[in-house]
Amino acid sequence: MNKLVPSDKIYISNSIIAKGERGVFAKNDIKKGEIIETCPVIEFSDDSSDPRQSSLITYTYYFGANKDQSTILLGFGSIYNHSHEPNSVYKQKDMMVDFTASRNIKKDEEILVNYLQGNKNVKNPLWFEL
Repeated sequence: MNKLVPSDKIYISNSIIAKGERGVFAKNDIKKGEIIETCPVIEFSDDSSDPRQSSLITYTYYFGANKDQSTILLGFGSIYNHSHEPNSVYKQKDMMVDFTASRNIKKDEEILVNYLQGNKNVKNPLWFEL
């Protein structure tokens, strides 16, 4: 693995999303297609407690063919808030996740993703209430 350094493009502040608490925001303008952050992934093993039964549910991403891999993203990865109209997407590769701008993002704008497969066209309900 190449060296991985923290992103200098983002910061955490109070979210604009109702019930969002914290959110990830652009420190400067970010251009469409630009990688915002690369986050290492920690996968829960089969014998670990089920995060769906704890407060970790709101920070968990599910990967794998059947969405059966429960993971926590390091960096700010698990703090990005959900929107059906996101300005970024995420993509998993190996044990890393890239967050990429899907359109130009202005300085101090909250960075949002669609939790449902990172696809802005998916409008299914989430597994928890917003």
